[in-house]
Amino acid sequence: MTETIDLDKALYPDLSERRVVIAGGTGDVGEGLVRAWLKTGAHVVVPSRSEGKVGEFRQALSDIGTPETLSFAVGDYTGFDAAQRMAERITAEHGPVTDVVASIGGWWQGKPLWEISEQDWQRYFVGMTTAHVATARAWSPRLPRTGTYQLILGGSAVAPVPGASIISMQQAGLLMMRRVLSEEAGERHRVAAQILGPVVTRARRRIDPDWVTNEEVGLVSAGIAARPEATGEDYISHDKTQMLGTLRGLGLYPQ
Repeated sequence: MTETIDLDKALYPDLSERRVVIAGGTGDVGEGLVRAWLKTGAHVVVPSRSEGKVGEFRQALSDIGTPETLSFAVGDYTGFDAAQRMAERITAEHGPVTDVVASIGGWWQGKPLWEISEQDWQRYFVGMTTAHVATARAWSPRLPRTGTYQLILGGSAVAPVPGASIISMQQAGLLMMRRVLSEEAGERHRVAAQILGPVVTRARRRIDPDWVTNEEVGLVSAGIAARPEATGEDYISHDKTQMLGTLRGLGLYPQ
């Protein structure tokens, strides 16, 4: 039997003293992250590479109006130098950041490994992995001891998906990045990841009731930030049952 999660019953933490940067926040999963963090009272800053994307995203959030705690920073942040400039700019304009959530990337599938093109490899492995590393490199030294650096990953990080070799390899590499960053950061700040199955978003044409939703992902992210002992972990929510366990384990949903 598929579990049900009613977010009206969820126990959103009070994060009004925190400022989070959500890289990839204008994306499909990113929307749920933004919505959840806004409900906690946190100041949410979303970098975006274009004004047009910001306009589209504001329209997607039109049901909640124009929250005063939501800010945007337009500019590239996908390369090493660009990510550093973006981090410097956000800090200068908005103040110190306590948390960063990286939900960067997209899906690719369709060919066996021996048929992938160099163009696909450069875009989906090199480009996306570089964006993740650049973001971690720019923000990790700036986070406080109580802060978090979080990655949003797919299930292909731990289970190979035939026809999606590039994404499977990329996600596995990013999972190892999380683990290395945890060791290297030590007590400087906390590091965690979510490993997800299919996620319900507005862009999905077909939805399975057993899939997790993007706002549930966002609530877990906020819960990780709120829980001082949440560090060095991969929170696995491949389906609704696992998501419910994750939420309850973080104290975010009634038992």
